[in-house]
Amino acid sequence: TFATLIQTREAGGTTVLAESQAKVLTNQAGTFRSRALFPFDGPRRAEFYELRLSGHATEAADAHAPGTVENLVVVEGALEIQIERPGGHAELHKLETGDAIVFEADVPHSYVNVGTKECVMYLVMTYAEASG
Repeated sequence: TFATLIQTREAGGTTVLAESQAKVLTNQAGTFRSRALFPFDGPRRAEFYELRLSGHATEAADAHAPGTVENLVVVEGALEIQIERPGGHAELHKLETGDAIVFEADVPHSYVNVGTKECVMYLVMTYAEASG
């Protein structure tokens, strides 16, 4: 059950996160899916996600809390990441399968699948302070 997924682990315990019971968020268009790969058992400084973006789709992300860092690796497909910087400057980075990027994510940013097939990514998000 979902309650099992979010219950607090005992110190030193092990948690298996069954794919069939995963917390998956999907955008309104159904082109972007984010699956949490960590238990929801309290505040943490880092979170781990599997992201899937349909071919030729774009997903815009709002700025995260100050000090938030994203570390993303593309495991299938190709991706462009646009990172908005103060003063209207934007960085554009193209990533191929196997490429990784680390960036400060406390500014708006977008993921753009430049290919026709689904792009699969793994993301570790690290916060400056514990989040709930």
